[in-house]
This record gives sequence, structure tokens and C-alpha cells, in this order.
Amino acid sequence: MSRGPTDAGAATIMALAIVSVLVLVAAGMAAGGRLLAAHVQATAAADAGALAAAPLTLLAGDPHQEAVRYVSQNGANLVRCICRKDVSFRVRVITVEVSKPAELPLFGALTVRARAAAEFDPMDLIR
Repeated sequence: MSRGPTDAGAATIMALAIVSVLVLVAAGMAAGGRLLAAHVQATAAADAGALAAAPLTLLAGDPHQEAVRYVSQNGANLVRCICRKDVSFRVRVITVEVSKPAELPLFGALTVRARAAAEFDPMDLIR
């Protein structure tokens, strides 16, 4: 039995459909990977900012500026820092929120946000 021209055309259309689906799946996986990487980087930046700002709430220096410095060194932007100066020896929690842009193929640019908190006990400095 020989194949007619209709069979060859149907096979070509099926092959194109399969290739198109595979390309879309690959693009989706690449976008997911970039989104995950941006989230990990944003989380690391928020952690670094909160940990860097914590001791400066008691010591000399500007905790907000220190948070900005560490967040930007980690490739993110500081959205908010709750890191007030406090000369008491009470335990305090420093909270940092950051944003990180992520360029996703076929989906455009998205912004990923992350938040971190660091507890600081000034008594740890003298123990």
C-alpha cells in the first residue's frame, strides 16, 4: 500500500504541532527557572539586608543605609526596612522587603518580592 499526498501533509502538520508544543514547554520551563532564580536571589538579598541592619539599630551607623547597601550588592532593590534605632537592650526584630526584576522569555518582565526578618538581641554583643 502506498502513501498518498494527504498522508504526507498530515504527518507534516502533526510534526509542526509537536515541535510547537515542545518549544512552548521549553520556554515555560526557562521562564520558571528564571523566576525561581530571581526569587532565590531576592530572598538572599532580603536576608543579607536584615542581618546587616540589625546590629546598627544599637551601634553607630545607619541601619537603613546598611540594608540598602547589602540589598543592592545582592542585585535587588530595597522596598521597605523596619529598622529603627533603639538604644535599649531589648530584643528587636528587623524586617526588610525587597524587589528583584526578572526578565522572562515570551512573558516579559516581572518583579519578584521577598521579605526577611532578623531578630537581634543586643545582649549577645556582651555575652
